[in-house]
Amino acid sequence: MSPYQRPDFKDRLNAAAKAKRDVLEKFRTAPGPDDPATRERAAARQAIIEAREQRAAAREAARQAREAKAAEEARRAAEAAVEAERLAAEETARAGAEEAEREAALKAEQKAARDVRYAARKAAKKVRRRGY
Repeated sequence: MSPYQRPDFKDRLNAAAKAKRDVLEKFRTAPGPDDPATRERAAARQAIIEAREQRAAAREAARQAREAKAAEEARRAAEAAVEAERLAAEETARAGAEEAEREAALKAEQKAARDVRYAARKAAKKVRRRGY
């Protein structure tokens, strides 16, 4: 015969009733909300919650400070880019004006040289006609 006996219905009912009694007894012996140990655990939990909230607030403040610093740097970079663009435009305009001035001076010089050659040709034709 095996040492293990199958529990019959009555044994199972008794085991279920005993388990219910044990749970009920455990509930009855549990400390209530007025118990000093319960209050102490609740106070410790509250302290942990408050510390967690303070750390979260500090992280949020640091994040906002980083974002503000990044925004300020971006603003400064944008201002520097605008200033550089303005300076480049001024330099381009100045270079264009100088180039136009040089070109005008060159054209005036070329015209003067052309006028001198034209006058020399005219004078040479007059000399040939007069027979000098």
